[in-house]
Amino acid sequence: MHASPAARFLDARRRIARYAGTIPHPAKTPVALPPLDSPQWQSPWRAFAWGLRSITQTILTLVLFATYLGIGALAHDTHFSLLWALCSTLFVWAGPAQIILITTLGSGATVIQSAIAVTVSAIRLFPMVVSVLPLMRTPTTKRRELFFAAHLTAVTLWVECHRFLPQVPRERRIAFVNGLGFGLVSVCLTANTVGYFLAANLTQTLGSAILLLTPLSFLFSTARNSREVADVVALALGVLLYPLAAKMNSGLDILVSGLVAGTIAYGVHWWREVRA
Repeated sequence: MHASPAARFLDARRRIARYAGTIPHPAKTPVALPPLDSPQWQSPWRAFAWGLRSITQTILTLVLFATYLGIGALAHDTHFSLLWALCSTLFVWAGPAQIILITTLGSGATVIQSAIAVTVSAIRLFPMVVSVLPLMRTPTTKRRELFFAAHLTAVTLWVECHRFLPQVPRERRIAFVNGLGFGLVSVCLTANTVGYFLAANLTQTLGSAILLLTPLSFLFSTARNSREVADVVALALGVLLYPLAAKMNSGLDILVSGLVAGTIAYGVHWWREVRA
């Protein structure tokens, strides 16, 4: 008997198989970490140091640096202080959400409007947190020990955890992830500072070029990772609808264009799944 369209749509195994290739496999991307039974894992501080050192083994560190270079320049261009830009990186810790925060506040939106836009953007991180935290927990792990790791979990950390953690003893994974996240945040804070002062001292043309680093990096990375028809539809509609949303002068142009494009793309995805 054939399964109903709804059952096929909810079949998680099909999605697991479809996206199985999106996460780097440890065997294909070896990293220079001690063996699981090495004495170097006996100390949590050594595990933290190994996590901190691991930022040099991923190209995403350079991507983050370029992105947050642009965010620092964007903060300067919209007349926010350097301290404000650094605090947004520490407490928000999500490039797209920070761009939404800066652009909405910079365009005159209220704090409540900006908070709603950032919250909607942050929803995408929930599945990443849910998938990463079980990789670090042990039967004796206390919930408070996971708070910092949960805060640090964004796209970059999520990807690298799936690559690094299989080579880290489970009882040292929280310390390792804290070190990895601390290193990535430090890189981004440094990039914020450099980008902020570069935008203040460069010519208008070069300053504009720095500002372009952020949207271009997100655009190219999104285009590179668009594997489904729905992904392409969402990206294309988002680019096409943004100029129309900007004419509304609501201060929520990114949110409006993204919500409309994402909703239409989800409808396309659902329709294709039901017909499959």
